Amino acid sequence: MERLYAPWRREYHTKKQDGCVFCNIANSPEYDDENHVFFRDNICFFVMNRFPYNPGHFMIIPIRHIGEYENLTELEVTHLAKMAQIGCKILKDFGADGINMGWNLGFDAGAGIPGHIHLHLVPRFKRDTNMMTTVFETRVYSADFDKIYEEIKKISKKYF
Repeated sequence: MERLYAPWRREYHTKKQDGCVFCNIANSPEYDDENHVFFRDNICFFVMNRFPYNPGHFMIIPIRHIGEYENLTELEVTHLAKMAQIGCKILKDFGADGINMGWNLGFDAGAGIPGHIHLHLVPRFKRDTNMMTTVFETRVYSADFDKIYEEIKKISKKYF
């Protein structure tokens, strides 16, 4: 397997967190712009993924610290499903030709933060798999993260 030098990811692996990173974001609305949160209510919040698979990749995260999907309340499940519908609309307005949605439930299922569940919404675009991905098994993120956040935030105002 080929390796791509990506020193900016080192922060993800070495940064010391006091408590749960998602709880810290949930409990700090005054830092929403810094944390790239573009919507929140009393049940969940939408936040850009700091290490996205594609431009526009964000997550919907329950405010309540919970690690198991099956332990969500009926209200939380219903609300998160409705928010996922809105998330899809946002990404389609952003220009997504398709969307991957998924929960990585538990460390062994790929959850980077297994103690606090979160739903990924990843926009897919025509031709987003190219020679780099196909031949070199390397993804290229070809957009400015902060500009993408501002664009998604602006689009989301149409729905919230």
